[in-house]
Amino acid sequence: MIAAIGIFFVFLLLGMPVAFAIGISGWSFFLIRELPLSIMVQKCISTTQSFTMLAIPLFILAGNLMNATGITRRLMNLANVLCGHMYGSVGQVSCVLSTLMGGVSGSAVADAAMQCRILGPEMLKHGYSRGWSAAVNGLSGLIVATIPPSMGLIIYGTTGEVSIGRLFMAGWFPGVLMMLLLMIAVRWSARKYGYKPERAKMAPVGEILKVCLDSIWALLFPVMLIVLIRFGIMSPTESGAFACAYALFVGMVIYREMTPQIMMQTLKDSVKDVTVIAIILCFSGVFGYGVVFDDLTTTLATALVSITSNRVALLFLVIVFLLICGCFMETTVIALILTPILKPVMESVGVDPVVFGMIMMTCVTFGVMTPPVGTGLYTTADIMGCSIQDVVKDGWPFYLAVILVVVVMVFFPDAVLFLPNLVYGVSAV
Repeated sequence: MIAAIGIFFVFLLLGMPVAFAIGISGWSFFLIRELPLSIMVQKCISTTQSFTMLAIPLFILAGNLMNATGITRRLMNLANVLCGHMYGSVGQVSCVLSTLMGGVSGSAVADAAMQCRILGPEMLKHGYSRGWSAAVNGLSGLIVATIPPSMGLIIYGTTGEVSIGRLFMAGWFPGVLMMLLLMIAVRWSARKYGYKPERAKMAPVGEILKVCLDSIWALLFPVMLIVLIRFGIMSPTESGAFACAYALFVGMVIYREMTPQIMMQTLKDSVKDVTVIAIILCFSGVFGYGVVFDDLTTTLATALVSITSNRVALLFLVIVFLLICGCFMETTVIALILTPILKPVMESVGVDPVVFGMIMMTCVTFGVMTPPVGTGLYTTADIMGCSIQDVVKDGWPFYLAVILVVVVMVFFPDAVLFLPNLVYGVSAV
């Protein structure tokens, strides 16, 4: 697999499209190992057959429909009133929306795609660079890793036999902290790049209420999704279908801005977006299979835990290891493979399994915004029409903000456990 990874980076440096670089390097692994190419075809297909992944095209279509039906325009009017006095105002909206919608979309990639489709055009109108805009929307989507109901936490809790209820309660601290730190990063970088506020001061209450009333149907959308998900009426993936239906209803019946011509153009744009993302997902499955086949994760994990027994030192080694794994493997795969291996080791040095779950899922979800298998990175870059180099270069403050959240959880585990202990009592572990 090391050879295949090297081939990938060579092609990437030569300027080959990311999807083909991943696909050819994955194909080379099968040739080197003399594996049946039929398995490669099966992995390509199976990666796109996930019910969870269905949320991605649904929310892409929903985002396009919102842009075409007037919902986005009204949300942007409200955003300008609420955040117009802040640097990088639309970027601030992205951070807050990701917190509200992260658990609803169920996928960091789906959330990032929807944010790019909804907020991206307005960001470009405000003069924000494409790389910066893609980075804000992509990195804010990582809040989905902890904000309940996080599918990653469900997988971790089920595999590691950890209370999912305690995990859900614990997820609010890192989720809200990530939102605040990302908003600070948005303000700092916006001032650096000269993205000035739209307003000199905050809008008066009367103006805010007027715009809220005009945007009531747009505001009801996230509220309805959150309520429907929280009460178990629909799954996160099903909420994507609901989002499409709701956008169509509002556009055709309420705002009456959806015409047959606009509808056809919206469908064409959505098909283009989904096609590109589906190709990347297909080849990413082949690449991830090579990592699992060579058992690189287990080998590296065993080597790490043999280095030191110090809690903090071992935790940081594992964090680096998880970040590296996230660069090459899908979040679900990492959680399924490494949870039974790493959780007992962490418990043996005094790390609470709930705290480790927060750290682990934040780190591995971080991988969707890092190459070579960063589906979120490629998705946002494609939708915003920029290179992945631009996203990483302009978005480094946001990457740093996410890493800082992990550092806070390492040194202040009691803050993570405050809500779970308050609701469920102090754990005996």
